[in-house]
Amino acid sequence: MASILILNGPNLNLLGTRQPEVYGATTLQDIEDMCEAHGRALGVGIVCKQSNHEGELIDAIHDAKGDHDGIVLNAGAYTHTSVALMDAISSVALPVIELHLSNIHAREEFRHKSFIAPVAIGQICGFGATGYRLAIEAMVDHIR
Repeated sequence: MASILILNGPNLNLLGTRQPEVYGATTLQDIEDMCEAHGRALGVGIVCKQSNHEGELIDAIHDAKGDHDGIVLNAGAYTHTSVALMDAISSVALPVIELHLSNIHAREEFRHKSFIAPVAIGQICGFGATGYRLAIEAMVDHIR
């Protein structure tokens, strides 16, 4: 069975209470439950992880090689700052889909630059929690 790592970065543990006007009222647990159920329906394993620490995200990307067939990454603010995450993705040779709840291109100028996009197979943004389902479906299509 194929396996996808859903990797969430800083502050996403606060979903549901953090800026609901931007990120919605759905909690991270709600998103993880939805991802796992959608994976079951598609016949793929889903593993969800979240960390506020850049090094832990890098370790999770490294550890994914050999355990997972692809990664859906919501790197949060690290999207716009982390060359290290970009390098980690390049190092593992796994397909990565960049994901954002909000439309980063309609927000502050500094959010328009992504260090993840050049090493990702695609980017999904602006669809809220539904974006995770879209990313899982896109990844399944890609790895099959």
